[in-house]
Amino acid sequence: MTDFDPGRRRLLGHLGLAGLGVLGAGPLLSACASSASGPASGGASGSVTLQSNLSSPQAKTAIEKLIDGFNKQGKGTATVNTIASETFRTQLPTYLTSANPPDLYTWYAGSVANDYASKNLLLDVSDVWQGLGEYPQSLRTLSTDASGKQVFVPMNNYWWGFFYRKSNFAKWGVQEPKTWAEFLNVCETIKGKGIPPIGIGLGDTPWVASAWFDYLNIRVNGAPFHRELLAGKQRFDDPKVKAVFGKWREALPYFDPKGKAYPFQEATTALLAGKTGMFLIGTFFADAAPKDALGDLDFFRFPIIDPAVPVAEEAPTDGFFASAKTANPTGTKALLTYLASAQAQEEYVKSSSGIVLPAHPKAKASDSPLVAKGKAMLESAAELTQFFNRDSSDALQPTADTALTKFMDKPDQIDAILREWQAGAEKVFKG
Repeated sequence: MTDFDPGRRRLLGHLGLAGLGVLGAGPLLSACASSASGPASGGASGSVTLQSNLSSPQAKTAIEKLIDGFNKQGKGTATVNTIASETFRTQLPTYLTSANPPDLYTWYAGSVANDYASKNLLLDVSDVWQGLGEYPQSLRTLSTDASGKQVFVPMNNYWWGFFYRKSNFAKWGVQEPKTWAEFLNVCETIKGKGIPPIGIGLGDTPWVASAWFDYLNIRVNGAPFHRELLAGKQRFDDPKVKAVFGKWREALPYFDPKGKAYPFQEATTALLAGKTGMFLIGTFFADAAPKDALGDLDFFRFPIIDPAVPVAEEAPTDGFFASAKTANPTGTKALLTYLASAQAQEEYVKSSSGIVLPAHPKAKASDSPLVAKGKAMLESAAELTQFFNRDSSDALQPTADTALTKFMDKPDQIDAILREWQAGAEKVFKG
């Protein structure tokens, strides 16, 4: 995990120059190769299957358009198989270990990719990276496994924040809070209007709660402690972690009680309909929002709790990795080459919600105020983190889902919850 820390710091300096992504998932990469010795010119035979978790309507349409564009070039053929995101998450280990796995996958950079690479499940795409000279070193570092091989092709990165409708904030007479105390005051005001202030979507997407834990931990204890905790170098039953839940408990009365029953897509609908006040979520949520609502959306950064703690932000990096068992590595790399192009990434931005900065340095992103604000927030951060499972592993995510949803139901049992979380984490790390 700590292998990627320098890359995350360098990522900060390159955000403005490299046009890093800022949304849900898309594509990017470059340079196909017929051997590890150097790039090839294509000529792949056989169809390549892209297994995609981009199941929201706009993102699904966007990735399908890219595959169509690749097929029209005549340098290979590909198909896309879209799987519901939560099904994809749970089935990914099965996909990768099957006898005849899909060739290419949408997924995440950082520790989660490195974890699969350590099990020899991912294709070495170092030769692909020979053609990515324009990309910053930060992305190369983030895409490199512990043995020094590149195993990932980044597509974009995106931010998390408290999203809200500007018209509703104006109607309720509230403004963006900067501190935790101001945040709680805003919650109290919105609650006084008869509206649940904080939306949440835990049904079928319990991992959404991890954003609350991540942000509270990096605001209270700082990003270095957070990464060490997720790497098994600190304990979940540490008093420092318990302090995180003390702060969270202050906000619990303001959560939408219905949000435990439906996923984040429905929580998005509730926010847009004015049934909740704000929603801590990644920009990918906008792919489930009508485009005519985007102009009324705004966000603010997670409030500052301790001014002495350097400000970190969640900026997950999305992209692709390929199966080590692919029967068509040349075709897979040819597809990655296309997805890495500025043309393909600009097409993705146009076809999706547009709240994304593509990874290709020369690809144009939306010039909307929302995107500019998100980019500025990431550039101003002292450090960038990824997300709970991305900074740890997919195997550790269920321990968080269990602990955090139980806490929201039974906050009085926090001591027992943290002991159980630590026990579950130890099984993952020892495994």
